[in-house]
Amino acid sequence: MPPGAAAAPLGPTEGAKPFETVLGRFVEQVNSKQMASAEAVRGLLSGEDIPLHRVMIATEEASVSFQLMVEVRNKLLEAYQELMRMQV
Repeated sequence: MPPGAAAAPLGPTEGAKPFETVLGRFVEQVNSKQMASAEAVRGLLSGEDIPLHRVMIATEEASVSFQLMVEVRNKLLEAYQELMRMQV
């Protein structure tokens, strides 16, 4: 940045979604997939006419989305811990 230039404000930009909102929606989507998977398994076990491949797809979608959520959480914790280790 050239000398004398003012720094741009670091506040939220126009149209940007707050991090809390994005993260909350992500968790809701993971929960929705988990519930859909459980419902599909429950239906299959109770004898409803649900194709096995649909149950397996729902179960795998739920599993992959949960694994992604755990990895995002791990990365957030690592970033937080790195910030806490920084000296001012």
